[in-house]
Amino acid sequence: MEVTLLGSVYGLSPFSLQRVCNAGFSSFKSNTRRQTYRVTAINPVEYLKTHGGARRIRKNEDGAAVAKMVESPYSKVETASPDLHKSLSDFLEEARDFVGDDDGPPRWFSPLECSSQAQGSPLLLFIPGIDGTGLGLVRHHKKLGEVFDVWCLHIPDSDRTPAKDLVNIIERTVRSENHRFPNRPIYLVGESIGACLALDVAARNPNIDLALILANPGDSLTARLDALTNELAVHQMSGVSGGMLRDLFAVSANLPTLSRIFPKDTLLWKLELLKSAVASANSHIYAVRAETLILLSGRDQWLLNEEDINRYSRTLPKCIVRKLKGNGHFLFFEEGVDLVTIIKCTCFYRRGKSHDHLSDYIMPTRYELKQQLDNHKLQIGATTSPVYLSTLEDGKIVRGLEGIPSEGPVLFVGYHMLLGLELIPMISQILKERNIHLRGLAHPMLFLDGQDVCVDPQIFDKFKLIGGVPVSKFSIYKLLSSKSHVLLYPGGIREAFHKKGEEYKLFWPEQPEFVRVASKFGAKIVPFGVVGEDDICHFVLDSDDQRNIPFLKDFMEEATRQAGNVREGDETELGNQKCYLPVILPKIPGRLYFYFGKPIETAGKGKELKDKDKAQEFYLQVKSEVEQCIEYLKMKRESDPYRHLLPRMMYQASHGGSSEIPTFDL
Repeated sequence: MEVTLLGSVYGLSPFSLQRVCNAGFSSFKSNTRRQTYRVTAINPVEYLKTHGGARRIRKNEDGAAVAKMVESPYSKVETASPDLHKSLSDFLEEARDFVGDDDGPPRWFSPLECSSQAQGSPLLLFIPGIDGTGLGLVRHHKKLGEVFDVWCLHIPDSDRTPAKDLVNIIERTVRSENHRFPNRPIYLVGESIGACLALDVAARNPNIDLALILANPGDSLTARLDALTNELAVHQMSGVSGGMLRDLFAVSANLPTLSRIFPKDTLLWKLELLKSAVASANSHIYAVRAETLILLSGRDQWLLNEEDINRYSRTLPKCIVRKLKGNGHFLFFEEGVDLVTIIKCTCFYRRGKSHDHLSDYIMPTRYELKQQLDNHKLQIGATTSPVYLSTLEDGKIVRGLEGIPSEGPVLFVGYHMLLGLELIPMISQILKERNIHLRGLAHPMLFLDGQDVCVDPQIFDKFKLIGGVPVSKFSIYKLLSSKSHVLLYPGGIREAFHKKGEEYKLFWPEQPEFVRVASKFGAKIVPFGVVGEDDICHFVLDSDDQRNIPFLKDFMEEATRQAGNVREGDETELGNQKCYLPVILPKIPGRLYFYFGKPIETAGKGKELKDKDKAQEFYLQVKSEVEQCIEYLKMKRESDPYRHLLPRMMYQASHGGSSEIPTFDL
């Protein structure tokens, strides 16, 4: 475990980011097994973002433009391995270098795994829990280090600094770094004791731009340490077979390390420290102005004190609460808990004063994309083996996505399937095959994350992870001006929440909303259609049916109120669309079909399309192209011998599971 030492917090000189090679914790004693704690320079690197498509343009020696194909890093996403590899065992192994021999003061260090952060990354200060090692995020170091400048606070096990002095230590660092970089937000990540200390620091510094990530905060934590110390008194650090220490002592090879991290006198001190930190945080919580993300262990009833959490969510002005179902005591060490992914899905990452859905967006990793595809397959049953068709510049229809323009700005305009069933496979396939990231304009309700929303906000995580942006005139303007590939559904939630018998019907507004902004930037418009929802699910209850069921009617009214109206003032049905959850039953899955029509040029038409009549004519042309794409697919799928599941399964059984399944003749 290599670290970058940032200096003793009790030193008289201010903190320095200067790295000196071969420096180390001065109080660490050398022995044959101890690794070197060297300090080295960390050079910021540009965070790698994916723009454009797989076709790149370069120039020959004679100046002629030549297209060069570049393989997408997402092309083999199905074989992606998990982003996080370390576990509780790794923490205990690395903690051996941090405990037992060190009697120095608390200090900050920066793990070398966190050395690849992008330029302009926010600062993240990790405040440890009961262990005090500062290694509580060891499982997340590498991934966090790509988007944050990570510092961790190490509190030696023999240290007895009281809570108020620990708060002073953290506060001095926060103020120093805020003075050096006043426009850079500072994240305080704390678990148990660290969460309480972070709240106290935020309360004392309301004018500093802080963001808090708190794991299992609350008065119930005192019960946790009470239980720990009681068990230790009974079992004397050996033979523990259950209760609060079961997860720790399952790793029997590290019992000596545990005994050094958690001697009984240290645990008793930590209990008093926690009680003091909780009391102080509770007395100052009303002064906290920082935005806060609270992470809760859903499986651990010792920690899930609903009263505490409700009080926090009501008191803290900008608070998001995430209950991580199926996770227990040690959140940051458990499978399925990825802190960076959670930050992405809650739109909690920012480099400035507020989150910018464009500039602060972080691309999904290959494994994150794989998880979304796997989840989508589980939701709709077995694989639907989607068929993707596109149109070349000469009008030829081909299988695959070769006809999609590589260089932006490009505006994709099409039909929104029931509940957006087409989104994950479509965006993922374009990313895999063409290395083009499609930024979808989404209803603002997908970004609601409060305690009082009608549905669990986590069901919308996938849309934020793959790059959804709240729909607005400003969003489409900014995306097209940055030459992005943008996805727009003019029918919006009216199509996504359509009624029985309205499959494949467009509900577009009368006004040509996107034509002028597309022409302003010379964007190419790609009309597209998608069919297959009627082969995947059977509609049981639509909005008309639910109005006749009292509790569903109440739910629908409340959901509509919370979602808001993006078409305020529109008196048509588009401006009065109800938000509800359609009741559907799955079918034996058929097949999804996507058809991207020939791109329509707007370059050079800006002046012409300023004319209202010309813009309306152009708008109706695009709408007609989308309708033709839908009709083409509905007709052609009738001749697809692999439209139904059984023929597809038989084909893959004889040709291999990864083989591409044929479709109708083009």
